[in-house]
This record gives sequence, structure tokens and C-alpha cells, in this order.
Amino acid sequence: MANTTLSKDEILDAIGAMSVIELSDLIEAFKTKFNVTIAAVAAGGGGGAAAPAAAAEEQTEFTIILKDAGAKKIQVIKVVRELTGLGLKEAKDLVDGAPKTLKENVSKDEAAQIKAKLEAEGAGVEVK
Repeated sequence: MANTTLSKDEILDAIGAMSVIELSDLIEAFKTKFNVTIAAVAAGGGGGAAAPAAAAEEQTEFTIILKDAGAKKIQVIKVVRELTGLGLKEAKDLVDGAPKTLKENVSKDEAAQIKAKLEAEGAGVEVK
């Protein structure tokens, strides 16, 4: 086996070109090979008392919701593909199915950049 090192960008490009089924198979192979489980992103706090305390603190992670595609749907699909690494069909389905969550657990700065990119193309975006 040849020892080839791929950059992160090359790996992300390869993953972005995969279909949903291929990506699902990749995730299962990853779980098996490295003996890991992938927890749900929306896993809440362990106790009831922790949730109100966390709410009182400043929010550090944000969710980007695509509310609508606006008039320039094709440009919005291109931006969604760029931001998510989805294939053309998956990105189109996401845009067509708006309102949909685009990204979760992003920093305040990244959320602002994503919102600006999408709004520049005429999309309706909500940051939570």
C-alpha cells in the first residue's frame, strides 16, 4: 500500500463529491475502524439545573437556518454547497426544503460570515 498523505482540503473535496449513500457508508466504516460512536449534535445538558445556568451565560455556539432561497436560487445553492460540502442534489434539496438548518454549533464570527454570504445572494437567513 502506498503511503499517500492527503491534505484536509483534499479529504473534504472527496467527501463533498460523495452521494448521501456513499457518505453514510463512509461514516459506518469510520465508526468501525476507529471504534467510535458519533453522538447527536443536539445532546442537551445532563441535569435540569445546568440548562438555566447555561442560558444565563453568553451564547458561544449558533445555528444557521436557511429560511428561503430568495430570487437567486441557483447562486444560493452554490453558496450552500460551498459552506456544507454537500453534493449538488443534496444542496438543492436543502434549499428547496427551506426553512432548514444549514449549520449547527458555529462560532459567532463564522455565523456572521455565513449569514452575510447567503444574504448577499438574496437568501433569507436566521441565526439562533
